[in-house]
Amino acid sequence: MADALVYRAEGAAVVHGGDLYGFTVTEWRLPATYPPFAAVLFVPATWIPVPAMKAAFVAGNVLLLAHLVVLSARLAGRTARAPQVCAATALALWLEPVFQTVLFGQINLALACLVLWDLTRPPGARAKGLALGVAAGIKLTPAVFVVHLLLTGGRREAATAAAGFAATLAVGAVLLPAASVGFWTGGIFETGRVGKVWIVDNQSLPGLIARAAGDQAPGPAWALPVVGVAVAGLWSAARAGRERHGILLAAGTALLVSPISWSHHWVWCVPLIAVLLAEGRIRLAALTAAVFTARTMWLLPHEGDLDLRLAWWQQPLASPYPLLALALLARTLVPQRRAVPRAPEDPQPGRQTVGVRHDTATGPPHDALVDDCRLTGVWLRSRSGSRPRP
Repeated sequence: MADALVYRAEGAAVVHGGDLYGFTVTEWRLPATYPPFAAVLFVPATWIPVPAMKAAFVAGNVLLLAHLVVLSARLAGRTARAPQVCAATALALWLEPVFQTVLFGQINLALACLVLWDLTRPPGARAKGLALGVAAGIKLTPAVFVVHLLLTGGRREAATAAAGFAATLAVGAVLLPAASVGFWTGGIFETGRVGKVWIVDNQSLPGLIARAAGDQAPGPAWALPVVGVAVAGLWSAARAGRERHGILLAAGTALLVSPISWSHHWVWCVPLIAVLLAEGRIRLAALTAAVFTARTMWLLPHEGDLDLRLAWWQQPLASPYPLLALALLARTLVPQRRAVPRAPEDPQPGRQTVGVRHDTATGPPHDALVDDCRLTGVWLRSRSGSRPRP
């Protein structure tokens, strides 16, 4: 539970006035990388002994996973009952991102619950967007959803989220002024503090490119595809709107284009699988679950710089999550041909039959529905010779 120990050290730095971004802990010499506001929230981790803190993180993450299952069902338009929630939680623990989150004592599930709870609230709900802004103040990546709200016309929610984010900045500045200045003027740009981009732990597009190129810093070969995917992903998410597909596309885009997306950051696989199951895409849901349980990146040699010397056939095994996300994004960008139902044949020859076609995926608009009713009336009159009942 190395990350939980980092959080505890951050809370201790706040309590004792230490240098928040000057220490390292654990045998991996891990530093603090989150904004100062997050360190304030980690203070309670210093109130109990380390074994009790670890137990609390395990129990808390399991409960958060159960809550994420409920929110994922709500995102998919379903209601999950207690037996279903328990079964889905037990199965979801085997997903590699979830398992690693529990193993490291991470806060990914808490952030996903904050964001998903806020975004799935009814339109016009009180202070909708506030929890999203707080999540962005804890860890910056949720800020992509604020951009998504702006692109989909949710200006009020985006403004509320911005206000929540600003409040986290104010709290950090008041309680930790020196750390705030250091982080927002320099530390935020030090990707190296977070970790090495090219190792297999990093399941972002930059990590995929670095490993494929065999270069720790591939330069333009890194930046150009990332910018292109960011534009395509946000455009596709905006086109999908603020419903489930738009939310998942925004989350996938953020994970793809972030300089570093550790494998445990991909806990958004839980709502993704839930939505695929709800839509009846059983094979795609099974494939997605298989990708997120196979742990292929850990089967490869990755000690030292071996991550940069992988054979061509090992590259897909080293980057399963970004490849799956890219494939799903490409699927949304390529127009899909939809089958149009044929009008039923008239069992009595010589009778007048009118067939109506519409998009079966989204249903007819209101005017088209009215036309359908009128045409159906014409067809019924031609069969019965009398005016049909309304």
